[in-house]
Amino acid sequence: MRNTAEVRLPLSVLIPVKNDAANLRECLRSVLFADEIVVVDSASADDTPKVAEDAGARVVQFAWNGQFPRKKNWALENIPWRNEWILIIDADERITPQLEKQIHAAIQREDVDGFYLNRRFWFLGGWITHCGYFPSWNLRLFRHAKGRYEHFVAGDAASGDNEVHEHVLLNGRAEYLSEPMEHYAFPTLGVFVEKHNRYSTWEAAVRGQLQRPHESKLAGNLFGSPMERKRWLKLLAFGAPCRPQLRFFYHYVLRQGFRDGYRGWVLCRLLAWYEFLSAAKAREMAKFGGAKTKQESG
Repeated sequence: MRNTAEVRLPLSVLIPVKNDAANLRECLRSVLFADEIVVVDSASADDTPKVAEDAGARVVQFAWNGQFPRKKNWALENIPWRNEWILIIDADERITPQLEKQIHAAIQREDVDGFYLNRRFWFLGGWITHCGYFPSWNLRLFRHAKGRYEHFVAGDAASGDNEVHEHVLLNGRAEYLSEPMEHYAFPTLGVFVEKHNRYSTWEAAVRGQLQRPHESKLAGNLFGSPMERKRWLKLLAFGAPCRPQLRFFYHYVLRQGFRDGYRGWVLCRLLAWYEFLSAAKAREMAKFGGAKTKQESG
């Protein structure tokens, strides 16, 4: 554990949580180098607030009204942040000492407003190093006044009060930090299936919004940032036949998922299943109108 008496970086950390006591302790330990740590909770039923307070973090409660803003945008807009730079990290993510050093140097820069961090996924007892899941760039470190998450209206689509799939829109210049942060999102296959069942509902619900350009949403661009290229591929896939098969081919063959052995095979098969769910749910919603079928709502 780091020496908490040492001089800390002029950096604020935002950790959005709900019932994350099992993950939060190690996450907090990995960001103790920061001058300010704020845990934004949604009335957790476990020991999440106590774990945060015991580590010296400030706990702020968030009650979503079902509209905008969701949790991260609300925190960016309403919390009086102590520092100009903010790092956003989930409870199942960890900042390594190597990445900490890069963050230290990054926030001294005057010519950049944000940095993409590279997530490394732990899956079936090992790191995923291919499959299109590594590198996995996300804009998580930026001057807090210059970044906000894009807006989507998902309705009753199991997306909850927190931005999960939305990306940060930065009013400024961004670069990349090479050292990866660790992501322990899927400790079991059951967790992967449960989460991606919800994710596919969200994607099906916002499909039409993804296809309509708007200043509050990330644009798809083959020659843009990693997130813009990913969005471009997503939009291209919407109109493609045999989407699950194409998704498997993309991750397992083109992105060399086979090099991750058995865990790569399983992950790519699951991603193809996720694509099937998204397409099927989008068709269901178009037929019945809304995120629930008539049978479910009646």
